[in-house]
Amino acid sequence: MPFNIVSSWKKRRRTKSLDHLNPWVYKPIEFWQLKDQSPPSKKRNCSMVYTLKEMEEATNGFSDKKLIGVGGFGRVYKGILKDGEVVAIKKMDLPSVRQADGEREFRVEVDILSRIDHSNLVTLIGYCADGKDRFLVYEYMPKGNLLDLLNGQVKIDWPIRLKIAIGTAKGLSYLHSDSAIGVPIVHRDFKSSNILLNYDYEPKISDFGLAKLMAKDSDLYTTTRVLGTFGYFDPEYALTGKLTVQSDVYAFGVVLLELLTGRKAIDLSQGPADQNLIFKVHQILTDRKRLRKVVDPEMSKNSYTIESVAMLCGVITKAVSEHCRFCRFVGSITNLPYGEVTVTLDPLVTGQRWLPKRDSHFLRHAHVVSLDFNPMYHV
Repeated sequence: MPFNIVSSWKKRRRTKSLDHLNPWVYKPIEFWQLKDQSPPSKKRNCSMVYTLKEMEEATNGFSDKKLIGVGGFGRVYKGILKDGEVVAIKKMDLPSVRQADGEREFRVEVDILSRIDHSNLVTLIGYCADGKDRFLVYEYMPKGNLLDLLNGQVKIDWPIRLKIAIGTAKGLSYLHSDSAIGVPIVHRDFKSSNILLNYDYEPKISDFGLAKLMAKDSDLYTTTRVLGTFGYFDPEYALTGKLTVQSDVYAFGVVLLELLTGRKAIDLSQGPADQNLIFKVHQILTDRKRLRKVVDPEMSKNSYTIESVAMLCGVITKAVSEHCRFCRFVGSITNLPYGEVTVTLDPLVTGQRWLPKRDSHFLRHAHVVSLDFNPMYHV
């Protein structure tokens, strides 16, 4: 009898552990399994499945000369596949203390990117799961990520910044619609370092390991575990754990502010009152006379007008100010002549929203502003 009780308890623990790795709350992964791979490359659900040997050959044994980036869950190498295609290979590092999280992120990344297709989302070419080794193979993006671009030696002018804003908005609009895989997808870690750029500065959203599928007929998901990056957190999500598509819209507003100012969302080299970019400049965004103070001084003054800056500030203010239940992207985002952009934010209902004070401490103090929402803004 004691043996049967222990055996039953172990089975229940094992089942719970497997459920913890399952990234789908209501739809388990069934079309692929993480097993050691002995056969050569093969196609599975629109993504190639590679062997460990192929990954080693593509990167010259993971040579430091091929290293192009280091992230929270591993390193990224520039690689060349057997057919000559240049790719980016992410070698995931799964420490024992976070192995379950890393495994889950790997599965979510493969599953989501194997299902979606959009010009402003990074393309997953394939993956490798060999023993404890995990690799993700992406299209190569030669201009790197937006965060490094804005803080590097090469400076970009207004038209390119608007092009990046347009592309990322299109990508988010696609994710938030149900046209991708039948339900909206919340990225949950949208930030400038996860926006990659090709030769023409066309942006592609990457890193879907924390993405969440929203249940049908539901605009809200409540979680006890808030995930993402500080500086891009929607205050509503950070304070209550209520996740909606607005969580991404808020982060999009922060990225737009980075594009406008050339500054980081969080800059620890500044004094305590100036470390958070939103807190530092949000009052200036609505003061037309002071707008030039927030524009990146590295930009050519001939590349923008104060009118276009003011209109972009209107988009930023709305993106970071409206209540997460009352604002979401819709698919009306178009590229107009001379680098203009139309961003449509669709108010679901009328309501109010947290607007952080200049001297607030980690969003604990805020005042509420009335919502008078005109959903269309032109930049």
